[in-house]
Amino acid sequence: MRLLVIDTALGACTAAVFEDGRPLAERFEPMTKGHQERLGGLARDVVAEAGGGFNALDRIGVTVGPGSFTGLRVGLAFAQGLGAALDRPVVGISALDGLAASLDADDAPVAALIDARRGQVYAKFFIDGAAVGPDEALSLDEASRRIAVLGPEVRLVGSGAAVLAEAFPDLKYATLDARVAPSPQALARLVAAADPAEYPPRPLYLRAPDATPPSRLPGQPRQPAP
Repeated sequence: MRLLVIDTALGACTAAVFEDGRPLAERFEPMTKGHQERLGGLARDVVAEAGGGFNALDRIGVTVGPGSFTGLRVGLAFAQGLGAALDRPVVGISALDGLAASLDADDAPVAALIDARRGQVYAKFFIDGAAVGPDEALSLDEASRRIAVLGPEVRLVGSGAAVLAEAFPDLKYATLDARVAPSPQALARLVAAADPAEYPPRPLYLRAPDATPPSRLPGQPRQPAP
């Protein structure tokens, strides 16, 4: 099976082609914005390097969040458009699942954490490689309590790992991996194993957007102060 994996939900722009678990071409560029300008070129480059063109793809995978509202929509729109044009299934993968899968396989419990700002992290917890709950938006206090329950062997991964470690020095016992985004290899494994019917490419929003609708229409006069 040949896969194209795409990730724009967090702090990088990723496009990579894998075939039966073997990487054929990869691009991973750390960035917090500008995904829209880079994604098309990266996807074109990895498909050209892999050979066979876009028609050689069997499946497309894309991260669906949680993460940047703008970033994840860029990846989703691109993946869905490409899937429709090629008539290929598109698989949606949680960015937190991708982060957890990016760690070297072992039996240690894992807390995948993304800095959500405003005193929160997006979090998901894993024991023996299996999730023990859904993707959640948690306060730093609640996240630290949940991590403590996992025990001293817990591994923290993602941009929220350093945030938690700084806020709670008692977590210094945990192993930290503050990577900004999932690895392409981890995403490829998850996409290959997923049933497209059970992992649709739908955005995973855990919090309302910070943006607010305008209070007046263009050309409409401002309301006088009360």
